[in-house]
Amino acid sequence: MRYKIILAYDGTKFAGFQAQPNQRTVEGVLKKAVNKIAKDPTPEIQIYGSGRTDSGVHALGQVVHFDLPIEMSEVNMLNALNSILPLDTVVKKVEIVDQNFHARFTTHGKKYEYRMALGKFVDPFKRNYTGHWKFPVKIELIENAIKDLEGTHDFSSFVASGSTVKSHVRTIYQASVREDKAQNEIIFEFYGNGFLYNMVRIMVAVLAEIGSERRPVDDIPRLLEVKDRDQARGTAPASGLYLKEVDY
Repeated sequence: MRYKIILAYDGTKFAGFQAQPNQRTVEGVLKKAVNKIAKDPTPEIQIYGSGRTDSGVHALGQVVHFDLPIEMSEVNMLNALNSILPLDTVVKKVEIVDQNFHARFTTHGKKYEYRMALGKFVDPFKRNYTGHWKFPVKIELIENAIKDLEGTHDFSSFVASGSTVKSHVRTIYQASVREDKAQNEIIFEFYGNGFLYNMVRIMVAVLAEIGSERRPVDDIPRLLEVKDRDQARGTAPASGLYLKEVDY
């Protein structure tokens, strides 16, 4: 039977989602838990995520699927996984799905959230869960600029070196920003059909510079046109990024 799970995790102490030798990863701890539930079958059960998150990046709604050689109800699977998984990981929902479902290859869109804390100094209680921007920000400048990211574009200026994909063309269905004055944070949200390596974090860094008038408000169309990563400059910290939702 094929199981689809929605997973949340605190990425602070994970070396990303993808399994790596001698590293603690989300895939690693989840795979160990699933195989333990199935009583360590041979060959071992593989798990498939909707995509990778980097070291320090969090998830509110990561999606994973796996096939189990034994039959368990959805509620029993939920309880079994959460009894084994570490406290920085929790399964929020379990669903038995058709064999045609694939966590990675049948996605329609992904939604990411980025939380940027403002202020001169880093808040020690937020440092693992937000980015930080010490310069004054005019939110209206970011609101004007962020809409230039919507649509289908070549995002070559917004992809980090190390990306192995051939095409940098992606579609952003919706991009928005709001201010949380109570928390002194700016919250960015991006919903698109896919995202490149560090793409969200680079977009946030560019938008933060625009908000602080360190970059022209109409600079995003130029960056999309030049396709030059060096001209986008910065990358926002991983700590503020959350994979919020995956749609199918």
